[in-house]
Amino acid sequence: MSARTVFRPYASLFAVPGALAFSLVGWLARLPIPMIGLGTVLLVAGETGSYGLAGALSGALALSFSVVSPQWARLTDRRGQSSVLRVQVSAYLLFGAAFAVAVIVGGPHWLWFALAALTGATSPNIGALVRARWANALDGAGRQTAFAYEAVVDEVVFVVGPPLVTLLATLISPPAGYLAGLAIGVIGGFWFAGLRATEPPIHAADPSGPSRRRALLSPTVLVVVIVYVAMGTVFGAMDVVVVGFAQEAGRAAMAGVALAAFAFGSLVAGLVYGLARLPGSLAARFLGCAVLFGIAVQLVLVVGSLAVLVPVAFVAGLSIAPALVSGTSLVEARVPRSALTEALSWTTTGLTLGVTAGSALAGAAVDAWGAESAFAVPALAAGVAGVLALVGAPLLLRARSVDHPAEPLPAASGAG
Repeated sequence: MSARTVFRPYASLFAVPGALAFSLVGWLARLPIPMIGLGTVLLVAGETGSYGLAGALSGALALSFSVVSPQWARLTDRRGQSSVLRVQVSAYLLFGAAFAVAVIVGGPHWLWFALAALTGATSPNIGALVRARWANALDGAGRQTAFAYEAVVDEVVFVVGPPLVTLLATLISPPAGYLAGLAIGVIGGFWFAGLRATEPPIHAADPSGPSRRRALLSPTVLVVVIVYVAMGTVFGAMDVVVVGFAQEAGRAAMAGVALAAFAFGSLVAGLVYGLARLPGSLAARFLGCAVLFGIAVQLVLVVGSLAVLVPVAFVAGLSIAPALVSGTSLVEARVPRSALTEALSWTTTGLTLGVTAGSALAGAAVDAWGAESAFAVPALAAGVAGVLALVGAPLLLRARSVDHPAEPLPAASGAG
């Protein structure tokens, strides 16, 4: 069987009019996600020499994004993607640039924190917008493939973004990486907002269906978001522990190789999962993938050298994308269209909160126990994710999906 035949389901995604444009622009607009966070650390540390202050500001940015992003998504479901995104990106540019200026000119620290929080609060959640467009255009099988493809795009973003921002900050100046990420986000955001032909229509709430609040607080959304918090804790902890482990071994550059292996394992698994037609319900697939994730990450407990870390990271990474894709697919199937963007945004919020917590917990563990022992943090968090999924299983298996027929996009030439 040729590679062309194997990957035909992915190629068929781009037969949807305008899909290639909104997916590629969505990739560009998501690139700043890792660049802004790391760029903030490099900017502040470069200007002040304080990594503690830099980490606190990066955390403030991430936390404000987590809290406010679903509110933007709710407005998007009510008003449409393009109009809301233009306002959001304009504010993002204003506050993001003001934060950089405040740091560079040495403004008061309280102003730095205020502007960092405002920058995070206005950061667009492009991933949720892209997935909402796929969900609007495809049926169930096609959505699984599209969501798997987007999970791969997310991994590529986190493989490309950190080295790029580090290179710019190192070779040019500390602010360069942060400002490049901000510029890419603004350009990508406005470009994405201009792709009107593929924008999902506004769906009024169905009077006979569940209320919007009830849909978003449904057992499915709550269980998936809580499991995602635990998964995000694994990701944040792995970043810190792997860097610490490589530094203790005297080979700091190997941290990038190990983290790339972790992401590459997820990328490979995401491609395969998108092609597979697995038996069972969406809820059963999510439960199975979450438990598999909880088991697979326990492999990090056997790491005793960098030679072992890289293959272990790859194997553990194979469990990431299936868990994320199955969770996203389950949420998409269980909420009405009038609340879809907000529901998808809450899944991102769960991951972001977990990453923030994982970074803090792992940093304290590395300082207290050493990096090798600190691998217990991601292992424990992964185990918790699997247990939480099993605890929520009765709720997930009892709930019903919402019927979402695909709505063909206009056959327009060009996606704008």
